[in-house]
Amino acid sequence: MKAEKRYWAPIESKFGDFAAWVDGEGRLLRFALRSRGAAHIDPLAEKNEKALRNVQKQVAQYDTGKRQDFDLELAWEGPPFHQKVWALLTKIPFGVTTTYGALAAKLGKPQASRAVGAANGANPIALVVPCHRVIGSNSKLTGFGGGLPMKQALLEHEARVSGKRLDLFG
Repeated sequence: MKAEKRYWAPIESKFGDFAAWVDGEGRLLRFALRSRGAAHIDPLAEKNEKALRNVQKQVAQYDTGKRQDFDLELAWEGPPFHQKVWALLTKIPFGVTTTYGALAAKLGKPQASRAVGAANGANPIALVVPCHRVIGSNSKLTGFGGGLPMKQALLEHEARVSGKRLDLFG
């Protein structure tokens, strides 16, 4: 059995140097918030910027505020509970934040906010699956793979583009 082709490329953004991976059908497998060491994350993936052109284009549109929703086919892998959390993340509107507890309640497991946090932290398709829109119950920023300054910058960008007020620090 032949392994399915996978491709990766750096993804430039005003928010940082990212990296992304797609399969042979162009489905997004992974989106990393740092490009450093990306070639070693999946050593069997071939560097191919052409295969990632659509991802780069959509990130550039997000950067300029012309895109609020990504239109990419996703192919994440993970435990079933994580996949349920990631599916909920895709439903958080641009410019809106929610909490781990609110997501747990939507899953019908109101006591599972820590498990939701763990799934959120394991999100393999950051930015596109907007884990940055999840904040603590006290309205404070909480952990983010790209660092809290990037999370704040992403949320401020979305608030500015959408015309919504972002009041996390007041």
